[in-house]
Amino acid sequence: MVRSAYIHIPFCEHICHYCDFNKVFLQGQPVDGYLLSLENEIKQRVRLDSGDKLDTIFVGGGTPTSLNANQLDTLCETITTHLPYEHGEFTFEANPGDLTEDKLRVLKDHGVNRLSFGVQSFNDELLKGIGRTHKSQDVYTSVEAAQKVGFSNISIDLIYSLPKQTEEDFQDTLKKALDLDLPHYSAYSLIVEPKTVFYNLMRKGKLSLPSQDQEAAMYEILIETMEKYGINQYEISNFAKPGFESKHNLVYWDNNEYYGLGAGAHGYINGVRYSNYGPLKKYMDPLAEGSLPTIQTHEVTKAEMMEEEMFLGLRKVEGVSQSVFRDKFGCRIESIFGSSIEEMEKRKLITVSEERVSLTKQGRFLGNEVFQSFLGVI
Repeated sequence: MVRSAYIHIPFCEHICHYCDFNKVFLQGQPVDGYLLSLENEIKQRVRLDSGDKLDTIFVGGGTPTSLNANQLDTLCETITTHLPYEHGEFTFEANPGDLTEDKLRVLKDHGVNRLSFGVQSFNDELLKGIGRTHKSQDVYTSVEAAQKVGFSNISIDLIYSLPKQTEEDFQDTLKKALDLDLPHYSAYSLIVEPKTVFYNLMRKGKLSLPSQDQEAAMYEILIETMEKYGINQYEISNFAKPGFESKHNLVYWDNNEYYGLGAGAHGYINGVRYSNYGPLKKYMDPLAEGSLPTIQTHEVTKAEMMEEEMFLGLRKVEGVSQSVFRDKFGCRIESIFGSSIEEMEKRKLITVSEERVSLTKQGRFLGNEVFQSFLGVI
């Protein structure tokens, strides 16, 4: 049973230098037509038996809150009509400065109970350098406005290893973020992706990035600072007060199935991973004719499922459950991945017990190496 849905809103009021997600400039785009297409896709793709409820809904982008209040109302009405949920987690991504009081009230009135702000840094110069248009003051204003309307489950995203960023600067950003005393924080190292402004600059030798050692030092600062403030690390890049872990993201890391809805969205249903067309016209045209806008499908083999169970599950601090793996696949982890486990244990990158397989603290710094070791061995 699929109990989660990701919904993609591809519109942005500006394009950040590092972003490679499916997005378009908002101005002049057929937003209302897109929302109608999205409703059509939900009606066709989502199969809920009478009385079934979703556990998590996540609306991301792009920038969902770049929509005006009326469009947000239409979107939320579509979601609550066709994707019923009860006592679940209903998250909207937002940019600082985007959420006016009327938009916040629309979200609140429709049952949205979690906001995730893309803050990235509290250094205004760095924000400008990565193509963000908000300033650090907008973060305080937006968080305060959200809390005033009644939102308490608020998360902020940070990025480290930015061009010209120092360890001291990241420490300062962390302190300012943690002084807000929010229940959830995410922090990711910058990855320079193809087809981004940063990628083009890097190819021309015009992008000055911190060294790998500096990046590792920032990650260590991140882990230690979060611990000092009593915010628990529960995944390589995610930290929360007890009970405020992102239920939706845990769906991915637990390798469970979910609907992916919207242009460029990816989903996983009945053992099949699929992706939608990204360009708006290619997404909207099939839906106008009563077809789904799927560009690609892949039936996941049992071997691939086992690999995914490991490299997704190992992202969690608690790791992969031995009993869940056995229940899903009818065998022990060691019987499939014995050589990988032996090698990673020898290097002190994972620890193995009767209950679970998990990364050591050192393993969190070399996570990609560990994940790689579980691929292509079956």
